[in-house]
Amino acid sequence: MILEHALLPVRPGEEAEFEAAFRRARPIIAASPGFRALTLSRCVERPSTYLLLVEWERLEDHTEGFRGSPAYAEWRALLHRFYEPFPVVEHFQRVL
Repeated sequence: MILEHALLPVRPGEEAEFEAAFRRARPIIAASPGFRALTLSRCVERPSTYLLLVEWERLEDHTEGFRGSPAYAEWRALLHRFYEPFPVVEHFQRVL
């Protein structure tokens, strides 16, 4: 299992619109092969920052499968306009 981690810096004042767009985007990623689960959390200290955690079966399910699919264009159109700066996405593998 691979855990995708991204801190999403949403432009201040656009949080409610971002959350609404994310609700529409969630089924897009959830339908992707290799997708296991997703959580989106909002930072208490910095309310314009969100933590996205996505569980994938394999790294390639995200990096090649989802990102290389037409569904990713829909995801991007719904969400990428909210980020400033664009988030860094990293992948983790459980060791314990």
